[in-house]
Amino acid sequence: MDSGRPSDDSLNTLRNGIWLLGVSCWLFGITDRSIASLADGSLSAVDLTQLLTATFLFISWLFLKPASFKLLPWAPVNRT
Repeated sequence: MDSGRPSDDSLNTLRNGIWLLGVSCWLFGITDRSIASLADGSLSAVDLTQLLTATFLFISWLFLKPASFKLLPWAPVNRT
């Protein structure tokens, strides 16, 4: 009987999708900030601080990867 709760597979798919969206957003943000910082030919202390902060937050986001992450939907998941 269906209790109206989403299955574990759909929650894992949602988590993986949010994580991948976050990775792509962080990469876009770091790339955009790098181009904007280096466009004038010099790198100020504020620009460097922004880049280091964004890079630190991106690395932190990578450590939040879901435990049951699978890149391909047909790839086996190790559930130990």
